Amino acid sequence: MDEKDLKEYEDNIRLVSTLKKSNKYNYLEGKQITDEESGSRIYDFNGSRLPSVTTILGKTKNQQFLKDWKAKVGETEAERIKNLSSKRGTAMHKFLESHIQGVGYDDLTPIGCEAKPMAQKIIEMGLTPISEYYGSEVMLHYPGLYAGSTDLVCMHDGLETIVDFKQANKPKKKEWIEDYYAQIAAYAMAHDAYYGSTIRQGVIMVCTPDLYYQEFRIMDQELRSWKHKFLKRLDHYHELIFDEKEQVKVNTTDLLKEFEKDK
Repeated sequence: MDEKDLKEYEDNIRLVSTLKKSNKYNYLEGKQITDEESGSRIYDFNGSRLPSVTTILGKTKNQQFLKDWKAKVGETEAERIKNLSSKRGTAMHKFLESHIQGVGYDDLTPIGCEAKPMAQKIIEMGLTPISEYYGSEVMLHYPGLYAGSTDLVCMHDGLETIVDFKQANKPKKKEWIEDYYAQIAAYAMAHDAYYGSTIRQGVIMVCTPDLYYQEFRIMDQELRSWKHKFLKRLDHYHELIFDEKEQVKVNTTDLLKEFEKDK
């Protein structure tokens, strides 16, 4: 085995090292489907069809920055960058999921070769504080309101934590990733509501193609604040999409009142 083959072998060994799995939570499996009418992603949990967290955030976000960026780079280039980023992110997530679950995996495509070292960087820089994990690629839902899939639920630095992995084309600033915070807060809220847990922390692990790693954490009061902000977005979403579904709006309003009375 020459030096190049040895390095590749060592890299693959690192990607299949395992984390300790805990069966504390028995996760309910839902179905991810595409709504025929709107084309948006929805989840089906025992016959209850719920909008995804990403759909809710996408419908309620300020689109001006995206419009300005498309105008600057052009529609064709914007679409190319979007598609490349999506493929790279999917490949990176597959490497990370395989590592966490202890499954050997490789992808020798150009996208895979770019994503693999990004996954390795996250493994080396981000996963060390994790003592055990409860689920990987976990479908979560808040009954009657929304659903989504989180990358990892685990014990991180002694706290029950929701983790989300993100690829980025360039380093992020905190003010640029507000939807990431809202997303992770929504997952934490859904996990607590359905499984009776107390998720204390959300961790967002970001890596760029040139292997620049960043980590963003929210916990305790800041996490609670982002839950409140997500509920406001959810309420706005229902105003836009489900004008006739009063029961959903009542449930959202009740939750908002719970957060607001403690402020």
